[in-house]
Amino acid sequence: MNDDRSMTEGLLQLTGALKVLVAGSDRAALERLAAALAEAGATAVVALTHGSDELIGAVARDSPDLLLLRAPGADGETLDDIDRIEHLYPAVTCILQCSDQSPEFLMRAMRAGVREVVPVAADIDVIIGAVGHVAEKRAPRVSRDGKVIAFLSCKGGGGGATFLAANIAYALAAVEGKKVILIDLNLQWGDATFFLSDQKPASTLADVAMQIQRLDASFLASSVLKPHENLAILAAPEDPLHALDVKPEHLDVLLRLARANYDFVILDAGRALDAVTVRAFDYAEMIFPVMQLTIPFIRDGGRLMAAFRSLDYPQDKIRLIVNRYEKGGDVRLAEMEKAIGAKVFRTFPNDYEVVTDSINQGVPVTKLFQHSAISRAIREFAHSLVPVVAKSPGGWLTRVLGHRSR
Repeated sequence: MNDDRSMTEGLLQLTGALKVLVAGSDRAALERLAAALAEAGATAVVALTHGSDELIGAVARDSPDLLLLRAPGADGETLDDIDRIEHLYPAVTCILQCSDQSPEFLMRAMRAGVREVVPVAADIDVIIGAVGHVAEKRAPRVSRDGKVIAFLSCKGGGGGATFLAANIAYALAAVEGKKVILIDLNLQWGDATFFLSDQKPASTLADVAMQIQRLDASFLASSVLKPHENLAILAAPEDPLHALDVKPEHLDVLLRLARANYDFVILDAGRALDAVTVRAFDYAEMIFPVMQLTIPFIRDGGRLMAAFRSLDYPQDKIRLIVNRYEKGGDVRLAEMEKAIGAKVFRTFPNDYEVVTDSINQGVPVTKLFQHSAISRAIREFAHSLVPVVAKSPGGWLTRVLGHRSR
């Protein structure tokens, strides 16, 4: 047994519960595949199938994690069957073993939702390796249980919600050392990417939504822009019309996956309250409406807070932020709190020139102006979001005696 296969078998044994349905019309070949998979640690079930109804029925009956379909003469009809399975059972991953390895067929297979196409004549190690890749992608790296935090403006553009969301995300990644993803949910006019980078994103949230059946940790990682090793950004659609491609059910899949793979999921929700953003807010641990001490912001802020109350969100989930705050202004915090019926959770100072330079250059403010007032406030805020790890009580003698007593 070679080293690659040993590694793959070890991975399958670690994931343990991976259930593979080995389907096709050649019983002897299917049983050989199933035996090899069982030896590698997976649970393998064989199903003899001679058509789409039998294949779909086997998937429905056995509820596998992975369908390994051996179909030497696979064609367009086979891919139609797989596409139907992907839509009926989106949790099932498919590997296809067939003779056609042409680029055109491989592209069609990928579009149908096939994870990998393996030649019929491939060694068993190649099959085991392909299954191992699926096991790796499905491996429960879910222990992060990341926090979902949303920022939105109480009024139209210019409130500073995107600036704060982007720069707090960067501070969590660069200063606190957390793994962070920033998702731009301002679907029509989102530009959060350009607050932190001058690079153009290769993919957007709309691209991910249109291939949601393929979404896993690897696919998500290939769809994001990374201005820092710990920070990923999933950009808003470039074309406002593609905002319609993002549905609430897409957010269910995306946010569950993001929470499982990142310490923090930061949402820049723009201004709209629609089905997509409300679905995202349902997942959020904290929602930070961002406003300024002006009458238009206060008026719209009051409406927004009333909307949150109608959604039955608990009070401690909604934490009001006042941006560009200056003491001694025309409107005082207490007056604003009374007007909208909510307490201010945090204020951020008015550091207009520093913020403007940061936005214009596409460089995080904590990187460009480390000692500015707004940078200090952002770092303090990011630090406050990070859970404090409790230290062991007592001194060294207490710890030693406690260890011996166990």
